[in-house]
Amino acid sequence: MNVALALDAMSGDRGPEVIVAAALAALKHHGNLTLLLVGDESCLRQLLPSVVEFDPSRLRIVHAPEVVSMHERPSIALRNKRNSSMRVAIDLVKNAEAAACVSSGNTGALMAIARFVLKTLPGIDRPAICTALPGVTRPTHMLDLGANVDSTSEELFRFAVMGSVLASAIDNTPSPKVALLNIGQEEIKGNDTVKQTAALLEASELNYAGFVEGDDIFASKVDVIVCDGFVGNVALKASEGVAHLVKHVMREEFSRGLLSRLMAGIASPVLGRVGRRMDPRRYNGASFLGLRGSVVKSHGSADALSFEYAIDEAILEVEKKVPERISDLLEHLLVARKED
Repeated sequence: MNVALALDAMSGDRGPEVIVAAALAALKHHGNLTLLLVGDESCLRQLLPSVVEFDPSRLRIVHAPEVVSMHERPSIALRNKRNSSMRVAIDLVKNAEAAACVSSGNTGALMAIARFVLKTLPGIDRPAICTALPGVTRPTHMLDLGANVDSTSEELFRFAVMGSVLASAIDNTPSPKVALLNIGQEEIKGNDTVKQTAALLEASELNYAGFVEGDDIFASKVDVIVCDGFVGNVALKASEGVAHLVKHVMREEFSRGLLSRLMAGIASPVLGRVGRRMDPRRYNGASFLGLRGSVVKSHGSADALSFEYAIDEAILEVEKKVPERISDLLEHLLVARKED
């Protein structure tokens, strides 16, 4: 199956050099891949002549003269930047010239443009942002991570459906365990929205595993954790802060005197393995679920390796037909609910 992806080559913090390097690496690793580099043609052309080997039939530049800045208001980007690399890349998906879009640009603008251009799937009112987080034994998919700050129980139910489909497709898990993030595991805990969502999930055919707390996010107890975007974004940013703190403290302590530096040298193989397991670049690529097409958001500060992982995520979603599977499962569950 040949997969064509549109890459927003001008967005992000590190410039098009990173996107071009990631694109060329991805082409080497995926023989069935075609990439459309969207951005300023003259700028992108300057980056390609230095490359010894690349097949022009698998790597094409699509000119887009404008760029959506990282701090631009989504409404302004949507109205005034119709020729931006972000908008043109999403237009390619709408026009079926590409099967998915990958961008490391402004999250709010990307969501606004993607929702406006691609529209949502039947039965989906609000798309959600989902990503995989490292776990003790396996990753856990978590959504929503910021697209919706105040969600109803029906919307959380649909998030659960979308997350379940993604986990099943990406991880080859036939019946993913789905849980709700709550302030306790007891049935009496939580606000009315969480309790109502729990009732909907219990009555559905999803593999609902109940409530999990914040300290369960990385425990690999379930495959999907569902919450509204406000809670999810706070949890995600808090975990990133803890990771930075641990890294800072370890560096500080291992550099405290000659003995500490010697111990650091002895422990370096173990620390290297720990670093590889926890490397955030391996988990780069948040999925915008609920759209009539696949859109993957890379971290704004992604390097080439990190952006390549986002490309890999997009390829999997296309090959596994994630949007179609979300639509089919949601329709099935809603019909089953009506019959009950």
